[in-house]
Amino acid sequence: VQLQASGGGSVQAGDSLRLSCRASEGAVRRYHVGWFRQAPGKEREFVCDVNRSGIATNYADSVKGRFTISRDNAANTVYLQMNSLKPEDTAVYYCAASTRVSGRYWPQDYSYWGQGTQVTVSS
Repeated sequence: VQLQASGGGSVQAGDSLRLSCRASEGAVRRYHVGWFRQAPGKEREFVCDVNRSGIATNYADSVKGRFTISRDNAANTVYLQMNSLKPEDTAVYYCAASTRVSGRYWPQDYSYWGQGTQVTVSS
């Protein structure tokens, strides 16, 4: 499956952004999907994920209460709504697809990756 992430940009602290991750050929319904981010000089870190049905979600503590992941399988797209953005949220954001049933917190748990979209939050 091919994934295309979009929606990044440059915003002020406190602003919102919505990222989208579109999958090729109606494939997204077959996968659990996660978002990761990587800041300069840092390792790629888990942000959140959603299971195939959209019922179960997990969030990193750093974004809990501010970010919301959702999916629209009919639209073949997974979304990441980011509110109350902080400068420390600045990173390249990646979406990824997995068939792993649970415990999808590490990059190696995902088989397919999008190209990344830059999010820059200034104070």
